[in-house]
Amino acid sequence: MSRNSRPPRTSRCTSGNPARARIQAQARRREEQAFITGILTSRADFEAARPWQLTDAADFDSYLLDTAVLLSEAQRAFGTVQARMFHPADFADFCLLHRLDPTEQSARDRYLVNPALQTQLLPYQGEELSGDFIPRLVRARESGLTLRHIDLLLDGGLFGPDEELDPAVRQAHQQGAELFRRMLVGAGCGAYHFRCAVDAPGGRLEADARILHWEDGVVRINDEDLDLVCAVFCAGLVRELPGAALLYGSQGSAGACGEYRQVAWAWQSTGYGYTPATMSLGDVEAEPGFSLGTVC
Repeated sequence: MSRNSRPPRTSRCTSGNPARARIQAQARRREEQAFITGILTSRADFEAARPWQLTDAADFDSYLLDTAVLLSEAQRAFGTVQARMFHPADFADFCLLHRLDPTEQSARDRYLVNPALQTQLLPYQGEELSGDFIPRLVRARESGLTLRHIDLLLDGGLFGPDEELDPAVRQAHQQGAELFRRMLVGAGCGAYHFRCAVDAPGGRLEADARILHWEDGVVRINDEDLDLVCAVFCAGLVRELPGAALLYGSQGSAGACGEYRQVAWAWQSTGYGYTPATMSLGDVEAEPGFSLGTVC
């Protein structure tokens, strides 16, 4: 389960409908580059971006249809298609900081391939935009900000090839991944919600994930959620920060004669490891979790 985020290959990128002409130009180099685009994720953001003429769509619904066609065309032309949330406030700040004209395509290109924001990129694999993909883009922006915070806490040691990581960071990342694995293995099959938090300088670090754990041991979790969980655990262990973890949901499966039970387990850390604890989070009351040392 241990994985480190890697910076993706980048190409010239785009936001919105006027990008189709750019697809053919980029396709000549598709073997070396990824196609990257930004997507407005709400009606409010669509209206806020109107002055920059990112798209000629009349309304947000038309914009989503045009963007879906754009992504489909990009998939046919490129081996890799990536997207991130086009956040109007972030873009405006970026243009102000770098003295760019927000109506220029070059400003959007620089914004979308900004290395500090590449943790917000998600691979696009044909998902329905109005389904789970747009909410994932929104969460990826929030998660990306958290990952940058963690990287600063670790003195720039979070990203990069494993062999180039600080040994202490690499070990803590592996330890965090193993903690998470033991929580899931101990819980058994079911549909769960996982939350963890670490009290860090500059603000609390939080990760949130939905998990399906099948009877055969296969675990389904979005890659970006797994990356964030392991990174939050890693930061807490490296910096010896207090933290907490909560796993709750429906334990069981249809294969077990449809027997399900609602569970909620919690663990806390003083910075060195996680032990069972009683905890309340919102409307969830959690009992002490099982001992992670007893899980293989």
